[in-house]
Amino acid sequence: MSFPSNTLVSVTIESMTKLHSAHPLRIFWISGLLSLVVAALVGYHLGPGALWLFAILVVLEVTFSFDNAVINSKVLGKMSPLWQQLFLTVGILIAVFAVRFVLPVVIVMISSGKSFAAVVDMALNDAAAYGHTLHDAAPMINAFGGTFLLMIGVSYFLDRQKDVHWLGNIERWLSKFGQYESFKILVMLAIAMLMYMTVDRTYETIVLVASITGIILHISLDLASRYFAAKQVSQSKRLVGMAAFASFVYLNVLDASFSLDGVIGAFAITNDIILIMAGLGVGALWVRSLTVYLVRNQTLGRYQYLEHGAHWAILALGLVMLVKLYHIEPPEWFTGSIGLIFVATATVTSIIERRRARAVSTDYKGW
Repeated sequence: MSFPSNTLVSVTIESMTKLHSAHPLRIFWISGLLSLVVAALVGYHLGPGALWLFAILVVLEVTFSFDNAVINSKVLGKMSPLWQQLFLTVGILIAVFAVRFVLPVVIVMISSGKSFAAVVDMALNDAAAYGHTLHDAAPMINAFGGTFLLMIGVSYFLDRQKDVHWLGNIERWLSKFGQYESFKILVMLAIAMLMYMTVDRTYETIVLVASITGIILHISLDLASRYFAAKQVSQSKRLVGMAAFASFVYLNVLDASFSLDGVIGAFAITNDIILIMAGLGVGALWVRSLTVYLVRNQTLGRYQYLEHGAHWAILALGLVMLVKLYHIEPPEWFTGSIGLIFVATATVTSIIERRRARAVSTDYKGW
């Protein structure tokens, strides 16, 4: 009677461990439990009628940020398990309190000239005025967020080393410009200048400053990630230390870029800042759990065009934010469905391509 070798047993145990850690229940149970807890608190303090608005806000956040989860999964997959856990724990605190409460308060401070305490008091006691002031700050938010998201999309499609193309001719043509390192900066600065020259004169300066800030921030985070990744001395390909920290900061800035427009949109549903924080915060937790699920199941590796679809969605969302500077307000259902359409289409075409490749391989072996 023969027994399996130690190597085979070790590989089997490792495979079973990975399979267990990638099980949906193991990943999403925290999101489900906290959703029930927060929903119970909302219903108790704000009444049963608030539960419907809470559910709408959760769906709004997940819909707006679904493509964000795909992009996050690529970055998170390079990070160590410790930093992945920090992304879910510390990161969600940043997502809920810093991005969805503190950052909008700071934006209202800048646009209204009020103190931090005065704006917080307004948010808690005069939500209608707070929402109106935040809506008035939309040009600054859209210029920053739209420019930052466009930088992400442009950087991806101008990557000269990218050899897989979803929209073949378009993506190949764009990748040719990747040989010029400063080309994307030229494009984005030209867009910033064009916006400055064409938006309403009342906020042309703030739009220019916000868009250039988005460009500078993206370049800074990219340089920091490259610098610390190059200095990292490790046998593992996973990012640790300052390299992981730089990527962690990048993920949270990306989350902010996606979320700020959603915060403004949430005021069309309710003026209750606590309810908005609860709904969007729970939605953000589901998005982060989805990111971990995509990483542990190696979804990007199995669906080769999924990342492409997510970046096209990011480009589209960035353009939508910039279009709003010209008083064009696409409906929420349209903005929220852009990401889902691109991601779903990319997933379907990935499945079709994988089946076609298998058929060709089978025919070749048979021949």
